[in-house]
Amino acid sequence: MLKKIRVADLRLGMHIHEFCGSWMEHPFWRENFVLDNTDDARRIAESGISEVWIDIAKGTDVLTSAPAVSVAETEVAVTAALSAAAERDEPPMQVSMAEEVKRAARVCAKAKQAVVSMFQEARMGKAISADAAGAMVDEISSSVLRNPGALISLARLKDADDYTYLHSVAVCALMVALSRQLGFGERETREAGMAGLLHDLGKALTPAEVLNKPGKLTDAEFAIIKRHPVEGHRMLAEAHAVGEIPLEVCLHHHEKMDGTGYPDRLPAEQITLFSRMGAVCDVYDAITSNRPYKVGWDPAESIRKMAEWCQGHFDERIFQAFVRSVGIYPIGSFVRLESGRLGVVVEQTEKSLLTPRVKVFFSARSQTHIAPEIVDLARVGAMDKIISREDPAKWGIQDVDRHWATA
Repeated sequence: MLKKIRVADLRLGMHIHEFCGSWMEHPFWRENFVLDNTDDARRIAESGISEVWIDIAKGTDVLTSAPAVSVAETEVAVTAALSAAAERDEPPMQVSMAEEVKRAARVCAKAKQAVVSMFQEARMGKAISADAAGAMVDEISSSVLRNPGALISLARLKDADDYTYLHSVAVCALMVALSRQLGFGERETREAGMAGLLHDLGKALTPAEVLNKPGKLTDAEFAIIKRHPVEGHRMLAEAHAVGEIPLEVCLHHHEKMDGTGYPDRLPAEQITLFSRMGAVCDVYDAITSNRPYKVGWDPAESIRKMAEWCQGHFDERIFQAFVRSVGIYPIGSFVRLESGRLGVVVEQTEKSLLTPRVKVFFSARSQTHIAPEIVDLARVGAMDKIISREDPAKWGIQDVDRHWATA
C-alpha cells in the first residue's frame, strides 16, 4: 500500500516508492529503495522535496495515521494526470541558447551523476530501473525541445575521464533531436532517447584499463571492447526494463551499412532505422569529444569527415537529417567570415544551415583580438558569410569553447 507523507515524517526503514517532484529536484538517480542510512535522509531533507510516496508493505509505516491508497488507485490518478497533460499538448517553449545554457548545464551535471550510479549498479549485477532512466530521458528531452543546441553542445565538453558517462547523455540528446527532425511522435522520440542513454551500458563490464587506455588497443583489447553491445543487450534483456528500440540500438549501434560492423556484421537491409540513427549519433559525439587517446575534432570538421564516410558507414538519408538537426557548422565550430573576422558558432538559425549566429572575436587581417560581437548571418541585409572552417591553433587561439558557452 502506498502512502504520501511529508519529508519531515521520513524515518529509517521506510521504503521510498517515489519522490513528489521533478527528477532534477532530488539527489538520487532512482527510486524504489529502503531508506537505511542517515546520510540519505539528510540529502533528501536538503533537496527541497517536501513530500514522498512510501510503500508500507515493503517498509516501516509512519507513526501517525494517514490514509493509504492502493497501487491501482495511484496508477489511475497518474494516468489521468498524464492524459490531461497530453490533451493540453503543450511542448516546452523554445528559448534562445543564452536562456537555456544554464538550465542545460544543471540537467547535464545531474544526468552524468545518474549515469555513473547506473553503471556502478550494473557492475554489481543490479537491474536497471526503467522509471529512473525514463525520468532522465524526459529532462534531457525537455531541454532539447527548448533549445537543441545547449545540452548537446555542453555534453560534448567532457574530460577524457568523464567520456563514457557524458557520452551516454550526449547520444540521448542527439537521438531526441534527430527523432524530432525525422518527425517522430512523442513515444518513439522517448524510446530513441532511452536507446541513446543506454546504448553503451555494456561498457560497465569493460575493464577500466582497456576502456581508458591512452594508447592504441591491441587486437585482444579491441576484442574486449567489441563485446560491450552484446553485454549491454544481455543486461537490458534480463532486466525486462526497456522496449525493443533500446534493446536493438544497444546491440547494433556499431553495425555499418557495408556489412563490416559488429557484433553481427549485419547487411544494410537488416539494420533497423533506430540502429542507423544510433550509429550516426554515437560516432558524432565520439569524434567531437576528448578521449583518453585523442583530442576531439572541431564539430564542423567532424560533419565533413562523416560525410566522407557516409557511403559505407551510415545511412545517407539519416545522416542528412542529422546534419539538419545540428547544422553544417554546429555550435562550437571555429569559422572564418568573408569580412576576415574569425569566430565561433554560438547558435543555429531557422533560415539556412549556412547562416548560423557567430561570435566573432579575432581579425585574420590584423591577426589580433577584436571586440566580441554576435553576427546573425540570417538577418535580412546581412553582408557577411562563412567562407571556411579554421583551425584555432593556427591563429594561436586557445579554449574556443568558452566563447560560445558564455555567449
